[in-house]
Amino acid sequence: MSSLQILADQNMRCVAEYFGTMGSVSLVDGRTISAEDLSGVDVLLVRSVTAVNESLLAGSQVRFVGTATSGFDHVDIQYLAERGIGFAHAPGSNANSVVEYVLAAIAHTDDKLERLLAGGSLGIIGYGNIGQALARRCSALGIAVNVYDPWLDADVLDCAASLSDVLGCEVISIHAELTHRQPWPSFHLLKEAQLTAVPGDTLMINAGRGELIDTGALLKLLKIGLGPRTVLDVWEGEPLISSELLEYVDIGTPHIAGYSLDGKNLATSMLRDALAQHLGSAAISGQQNKADAPMQAVPPGLRSAELIRWAVGARYNIVEDDIALRAKTLGSDSAAASQGFDDLRKHYRTRRELSGSTVAIEPEQKEQKTLLEALGCRVVAADL
Repeated sequence: MSSLQILADQNMRCVAEYFGTMGSVSLVDGRTISAEDLSGVDVLLVRSVTAVNESLLAGSQVRFVGTATSGFDHVDIQYLAERGIGFAHAPGSNANSVVEYVLAAIAHTDDKLERLLAGGSLGIIGYGNIGQALARRCSALGIAVNVYDPWLDADVLDCAASLSDVLGCEVISIHAELTHRQPWPSFHLLKEAQLTAVPGDTLMINAGRGELIDTGALLKLLKIGLGPRTVLDVWEGEPLISSELLEYVDIGTPHIAGYSLDGKNLATSMLRDALAQHLGSAAISGQQNKADAPMQAVPPGLRSAELIRWAVGARYNIVEDDIALRAKTLGSDSAAASQGFDDLRKHYRTRRELSGSTVAIEPEQKEQKTLLEALGCRVVAADL
């Protein structure tokens, strides 16, 4: 394999470790990548903040583009195909991280978790890798799921429902692809009419794309005490977000739902293997940098929602991200707020996933074992 010049978003994890044997790696700010930066570059690795299109690539020698994200609405796939440029993304790499973000939001909001476990329903908009992973996890926990995705045939959806039915669920979680394509464009899928139809005690979580919701309509409703309880990880206009909207949502975070250490490492390794395949080489050996997270011991007596809330919170405290975003943006001018948003992503703390981690329980706690395994944990007996 000849040595490659590889340019990557500095927010990608372990690029040098995974790609170092394939060539020379340079890291840059993904928001500021320009055509001039691509001089001599063979491989471009980005995240969602970089628009990859003709204006960026024209005249370059780039022959492979990889995005460390599940979605790729920021990449002009048709242009890449016309130029014969290889492409790969990382579908599902951050799915479990986002699922656990959604569970954390639910667990934090009043008694939403208890109500779901008691027969309430979760509505999912978008049934890609993340939507499917969320549906599987919630179904394993005994939570009823309704799914809306008009781009998929009804027989592909396990729990197909209309958009109006999904908007009537106890909790709504949005994971649709952002598209302007007809006949079902998702841009501003939820406008004022749809948002007005959502019951006021409903929890709505958007961890898909900010443009799936009409931000102006949502703010208008929240300001007059209408609209759903709202958790936003994604925002229209990122990194310059609406500080006014942030003041009205229950939880706001800086587009980090999929930012677990485990998910980031997996995305990078998936792109490495895709590049090797594109070049006609064998997959590069080397394990993902995923040292075991410290084992957690379950406090005695926890059951049902209390147990789930403890387990999710043991790995991820969503309130920390909400506090950090408000501190960086509220009261700041536009430039400082935008920089603050990006800084939170660039310097995001190490966050490990609950799924795949080891938890210890007292012997014979069958209910605990069932729920923890449904969360993806490896359950062992606690030392007596």
